[in-house]
Amino acid sequence: MKILAVSLALLAVVVLWMRFAYAGELPQVGQPAPLFSLPDQNGKVHTLDDYKGRWLVLYFYPKDDTPGCTQEACEFRDDLHKLTALGAQVIGVSVDDSASHAEFARKYHLPFPLLADKDGRVANSYGALWNLGLIKFARRYTFLIDTQGRVARSYLKVDTSRHSGEIVDDLTRLKGN
Repeated sequence: MKILAVSLALLAVVVLWMRFAYAGELPQVGQPAPLFSLPDQNGKVHTLDDYKGRWLVLYFYPKDDTPGCTQEACEFRDDLHKLTALGAQVIGVSVDDSASHAEFARKYHLPFPLLADKDGRVANSYGALWNLGLIKFARRYTFLIDTQGRVARSYLKVDTSRHSGEIVDDLTRLKGN
């Protein structure tokens, strides 16, 4: 009987955790990308409309200056010339604040905007928010947005060591280059 009670309590905890960890729905390929308006590491506000006519690599990441997030950001930095040549802009988004982003960008010489989604609203609109009640993180998701503002590709399982190269390859195919 004790084992059953413990099992039921554990199940209840898992169900509650899953409820709190829920994020919004993922935007589907071909649909308009959810709108955003967020400040970057320098306080400049960026919106989705700012990037109409260009490809946008919008990547969500959990936390500034952590091993996986640093590797991913540095890979984007190192491949930025290839992405720019393909007509793409890179933007990172996490729930960290602008000051944290500024230090992260300065430390690793990141030449692209890092947007501060402090309340997690934008991450949630992309299905990328991991909400554990008092603690929120952005999931490591990336969305390739086309020149018309539609989701062209989504990446929900990211290998930080090769993700940037994967996007370069996919963007090359999508553009027919």
